[in-house]
Amino acid sequence: MQPSPQHRILVLSSSEADVEILKRVLSKAHDGPFRIESENSLAAGLARLADGAIDVVLVDLTLADSRGLDTFDGLFAAYPRTPIMTLTSLEEEEEAIEAVTRGAQGYLLKGHFERNLVPQALRSVIIRKEVEEALYLEKTRAEIALNSISDAVICTDIAGRVNYLNVAAETMTGWSRQDADGQPIAAVFRIINSVTREAEVNPVDLVLQQNEAMGLAANTVMIRRDGAEVPIEDSTSPIHDSNGKLTGAVVVFHDVGAAKAMSEKMAYLAHHDFLTDLPNRLLLNDRISQAITAARRRGTKVAVLFLDLDNFKHINDSLGHATGDLLLRSVTQRLSACVRSSDTVSRQGGDEFVILLSDCSDESHIASTAEKIHAALSLPHLIAKRELHVSTSMGISVYPADGADAEALIKSADTAMYYAKAKGRNNHQFFSNEMNTRAVERQFIESNLRRALKEQEFVLHYQPKVNLVTGKIIGAEALLRWQHPEWGMLLPERFVAIAEDCGLIVPLGQWVLREACSQAQRWIDAGVMPISMAVNISALEFRQKSFFENLDAILKETGLAPALLQLEITEGVLMHDASASAAILQQLKDLGLQLAIDDFGTGYSSLSYLKQFPIDVLKIDQSFVHDIGGDDDEGIIASAVIGMGNSLKLRVVAEGIENQKQLAFLKMQNCEEGQGFLFSKPVDAEQFAQLLAANVEQVG
Repeated sequence: MQPSPQHRILVLSSSEADVEILKRVLSKAHDGPFRIESENSLAAGLARLADGAIDVVLVDLTLADSRGLDTFDGLFAAYPRTPIMTLTSLEEEEEAIEAVTRGAQGYLLKGHFERNLVPQALRSVIIRKEVEEALYLEKTRAEIALNSISDAVICTDIAGRVNYLNVAAETMTGWSRQDADGQPIAAVFRIINSVTREAEVNPVDLVLQQNEAMGLAANTVMIRRDGAEVPIEDSTSPIHDSNGKLTGAVVVFHDVGAAKAMSEKMAYLAHHDFLTDLPNRLLLNDRISQAITAARRRGTKVAVLFLDLDNFKHINDSLGHATGDLLLRSVTQRLSACVRSSDTVSRQGGDEFVILLSDCSDESHIASTAEKIHAALSLPHLIAKRELHVSTSMGISVYPADGADAEALIKSADTAMYYAKAKGRNNHQFFSNEMNTRAVERQFIESNLRRALKEQEFVLHYQPKVNLVTGKIIGAEALLRWQHPEWGMLLPERFVAIAEDCGLIVPLGQWVLREACSQAQRWIDAGVMPISMAVNISALEFRQKSFFENLDAILKETGLAPALLQLEITEGVLMHDASASAAILQQLKDLGLQLAIDDFGTGYSSLSYLKQFPIDVLKIDQSFVHDIGGDDDEGIIASAVIGMGNSLKLRVVAEGIENQKQLAFLKMQNCEEGQGFLFSKPVDAEQFAQLLAANVEQVG
C-alpha cells in the first residue's frame, strides 16, 4: 500500500518554544504525516513560500519584522490560495478573529498546541483546500471547454433569467455576459420563424414548464441584439440540482447558415459537374427525356454526341492534374460556343463529354455541328503559357432511329465514339446497327480480366497519407494496378467499370483486401512502424451478403489488427440504401475497423444519415482541393467539408494535394491529414517501405 503524502506545514514564529511544541505534537499525530518547516520573520516566510510546496501556514501575528494584522495581510495578499491559520494568545484573540474575516482559515490558541484538535484542525484545513482546488479546477476546465466550442451556450435560472453565456453565445447574440446577466431569456434569445415571420415560443420557457429536453422548430431564426438575423438549430435541456430538483435550463445552439449554403451547393453539385459547372449525367438524362417528348410531339429529331478527348491522358499525366483541369475548362468553353442555347453540353467525367442537340430537322445540321466542334477544338489551347493541342473522337446517335430513351441514345453514341477511335481518332461517326466495337473491346478486356485473376497479374501500389501538421506518414492507401504482359501497367479506369459490369469486381476486391492486409502485416513483421491501410470498397462488394464474413476471415488469415484497416466507401454506395448501409457499417465498426467516406461532396448524401453512420473519416474529393488557389471563392467547399467534419468530430483527409498553396490553405482550415503528388505518387511496396523509413528518420 502506497504511504500517504507528507503535508508541509510552514510555521512563522519568533518563539522557538512554540515551534518545538508544534513539531513534537504534529510528528506524533495520526492525522498526518506532517513535515514542519519554520521561519522567524515575514520576509523569510514569503521567501520560503515562493519556493512552493507548502500546504498550510501557521503564523504568529507578532514577528521580528511585522506585527498584528499587517502580518496576515502581507501573507494573504501574496499567497491568497495557500491556507493560513494564526497562532494567538487569549489577549490577541480579537485580532485572530478579524484575520478570519479577512481570509484566514482559523486560529490556534497558544498554550493549547498539545491538544488533539490541532492536527485535526490542520487536516481539516488541508482537506477543505484540496476540495476547493478540485472544484476550482473543475470549474476552470468547464469554463475553458465551454469557451472553446463553436456552439453557443446560454443558461438560465428557474425563472428564465439569464445567468451564463459562453464566448460563442456572446458573439452570436451580440450580448455580453455582463449585460445579459439577469435578463429574461426572451430578451437575449429572440427567435422567429423565417417563413411566417411570427415569434416562436422560446424553448427555455417550455423546458421550464415541462421539465424535459426539446429542440427548436424548423426554419428558426435568432434576432441578434443589433437586429441581424441568424438561422440556428438548438437543443434545450433542464438543469437539476443534486436532489433532482429543477433549477434552470440550458440552451445550446449554432449558426446553420453555412450548413444551409453547403446543402444548397451540394444540391447544385448533384446536377452539375464540379470542374466545368456543366450539367452532369443526371441532369442530362432529364433534358434528353424532355427533348424526346418534344420531338415526338413535333415530329423532329434529337441527336446525342458522345465525345472523348484524344491524347488527354498523356497531357494529364505529363503536365499534371492542374493543367488537365484547365484544359477541360477551355474545352468546355469551346463546346458551349458551338451549340445553340437550347442545346446542352454535359461532362460525363474524366475527358468525356455528351452534347444534346434538341429539335433537329435533319442530319445535316447534326453533321455541321460536329464539324464545327472539330474545328474549334483543333485550335491550340493556351494553358499556363503552353500551347496544348487536343482533338476529339465523337460518336453520334439520333432519335428515334438509334434509341427510344436517354439511356439507349447515350449507349449508341458511346458505341459510335469507340468506332471513331478505331478509325484513327479525331473524327465523328454516326451510330449504325453494325457497330460492335464496344462489345468486342468489352469482351476482350473481360476475358483478359478473368485470365489476369488466375495468373496473378494484379499488383498494388501505395500512396502515403500524411499528418499535415507534423509531416509524418500515418497511413497508406492501396491502389490497384494491372500489370498486363502486353499492354503494360493499366490504371483502374481502363478495366474496373467492366469488372463491375461482369461481376469480377467482387473476387478482385477480395484479392485487393487480402493483399493490402497481408502487405500491412508484412511491413509490421519486418519492423516497419504500424500504419493504417486504406482500401476502396466498390458498390457490389459492399452489397454482397457475405462481405462482412469474408472481411473478418481475411483479417484472421492475415493477422492484421482490425484497427489498422480503413475501408473507404463513397457517398453514393452508402446512400443507395442508407438504412441497410448503417447496419453494415455498425457491424464493421464493432469489429474495430476505421470507416471513411470517400470523395465526399461529389455525390448527394443526407446530413441526418451522415450523423448516424459510425464514420471516422471524411475524404475531401481532389476536385475541391484543386479549386484551392483559384478565384476568390474557390476553396469554399473544401473549407465547408473540413468545418463539417470537425463539427462532427471526424478526421478529415484531403486528396490530390499537389502544391504548397493547397497545403497551406488546408492547414489553416485545420485539416488533419492529406495525400497527393506533393508528398508522393503511388509506389510499390518496397518503395513505400523506403519512403516510410526516410520519413521516420526525417520527422522522428
